[in-house]
Amino acid sequence: MTEHATPMRGWGAEALRLMLVTDDALAGGRPLEEIVAAAVQGGVSCVQLREKHLGTRAFVARGRALKALLAPRRVPLVINDRVDVALACGADGVHLGQSDMAVEDARRLLPPAVFIGWSVETLDDVRRAAALPLDYLGTSPVFATTTKLDAAPAWGLDGLRAVRAATALPLVAIGGLHAGNAAQVLAHGADGIAVVSAICSAADPEAAARELALAVAEGAR
Repeated sequence: MTEHATPMRGWGAEALRLMLVTDDALAGGRPLEEIVAAAVQGGVSCVQLREKHLGTRAFVARGRALKALLAPRRVPLVINDRVDVALACGADGVHLGQSDMAVEDARRLLPPAVFIGWSVETLDDVRRAAALPLDYLGTSPVFATTTKLDAAPAWGLDGLRAVRAATALPLVAIGGLHAGNAAQVLAHGADGIAVVSAICSAADPEAAARELALAVAEGAR
């Protein structure tokens, strides 16, 4: 895999190598902080807190708890969708979708050190990204997934390769990813992968993360 230079607001693209996207519904009643701590122990390099149904105050509280957990471990916390929550909890990054706050507005509001990721669903999105103040792109979904019911059609490996050819920004692949296909995804141009159920639903999140980290390391060679 070719490396793609980016300042990533001081973190480096390697921070995106294995991203955990949280989903409380898949935690099986276990505390989210417990799953995140185990996943980081297993090799997760970035955590994205995604809360579609939590009230703002509870979302901020959860973000602060994860920030306190992750900061000593030098693992960045990314907030999904909510720029206000990211500001309130001192997150390291924000991930925006196509219907969220405009990237330009988010950049104006966020401190310079906070990085921004953006989900791309078409090659037109990828081309538009070149003019936006972005730090990475999320290719979503690479394969069919059940954890995001409103997902766009899957990119597939050929689509992922086309995205890689169209941008120099770091790419984080998400959607239907697991230890069995992670290396293949990196070989087709991704700089990292993001997973939800592969860790959140695992009986042993640390072991699941370790297996994924090994697969990602293999694909990065």
